[in-house]
Amino acid sequence: MKVVITGIGAVSGFGWGVEKLWRGLESGATSIREPSVFDVEGQRTTLVAEVGPPGPDAQAEIDDLRNLSRADVFAVIAAREALVRAGVDAGGPRTGVFCGGSTAGMAECEDFVGRIVGVHPGKPTLRLLASQQLNGPGDAVARDIGACGPVIGFSSACASGAMALGAALEAVRSGDVDMALAGGADSLCRLTYSGFNALRSVDPGVCRPFRRERQGLSLGEGAGMLVLEPLDRAVARGAEPLAELAGYGASCDAYHMTAPHPKGDGALAAMKAALRDAGLESLDVGAVNAHGTGTPHNDQSESCALRRLLGERALEVPLTAPKGALGHVLGAAGALEAVASVLALECGTIFPTAGSTPADPDFGIDLVLDEGREMFRGKQTWISTNFAFGGANAALVIRGLV
Repeated sequence: MKVVITGIGAVSGFGWGVEKLWRGLESGATSIREPSVFDVEGQRTTLVAEVGPPGPDAQAEIDDLRNLSRADVFAVIAAREALVRAGVDAGGPRTGVFCGGSTAGMAECEDFVGRIVGVHPGKPTLRLLASQQLNGPGDAVARDIGACGPVIGFSSACASGAMALGAALEAVRSGDVDMALAGGADSLCRLTYSGFNALRSVDPGVCRPFRRERQGLSLGEGAGMLVLEPLDRAVARGAEPLAELAGYGASCDAYHMTAPHPKGDGALAAMKAALRDAGLESLDVGAVNAHGTGTPHNDQSESCALRRLLGERALEVPLTAPKGALGHVLGAAGALEAVASVLALECGTIFPTAGSTPADPDFGIDLVLDEGREMFRGKQTWISTNFAFGGANAALVIRGLV
């Protein structure tokens, strides 16, 4: 069964909605800047990709969600946008929600504890405590749209959003659901911000994926949600599919808590599994949407895995890495980057990697810079990768419909 993507929604450091996401990515700009959500004084970096306030037209919609956590709001707004694009009412027993996350309502939980110990003003409220559950964003989406099918949360660090999409793909293929809303959402919080600073895994400046001078990642927040359904169902209701979610693969390095396998064994296994699931080979890959955190170990490992996958074509297959623009949105990364891949296929443009310096020459990759590139017909198969702490790896194959 061919499963297609008929709707997409996004919240990112560039703003609320897929239009702002694409405008930012296509321009080669970055959304990484000084944060306002909490104090960052004394940390290794003072830069994050924070979601700013919406425009006045959207503020009333968000005010209605004031009892939800920040991550919940991101997920609900992205899901609503995806449904509008798909032209469907997703309620009912045959609709599932599959949502990945890493921190969910941790920021609200921090506020709750802060009020208990007197660090933050005000009394602790039940809303703040209830927001801390990792299943919060998916449950919030299900309640908002009336989805009564399976509602499942995924938490495998940076691979969570991609794994949610993979599970949704299997649920649609198997007939367990007629339609799925799948993706991920995460918000900035002090715990992850301080933790990555303590690990010295953050770049003091803006994250520089695959560059020789890279020093670490930049944290971000946001959400990406996608509507998945069988092609024949989409055609029957007159929908216009945006792309095909053709394959999914996952693996584990079983190597180290925070460092990837140096030769990219797990990453390679996930990419091969995704291509096999799609019925494709490495020769079919037309572009790569790389995990590219900008950390010394990750980028080296990922480039090694890509060279092993693509062989002599590694210098011919365009590669883009959106974390220099969006920051690392943790559990939402795979979902938001999948939305970016769909937009690239829809617009026929491989968006550039933010920043102007060339790739580390030792990597042997074709890093897209400056103004991006035209995507050639017949090469509209993207592989989108996410490789997480703990060695959790996920890869998606997303194809244009020609």
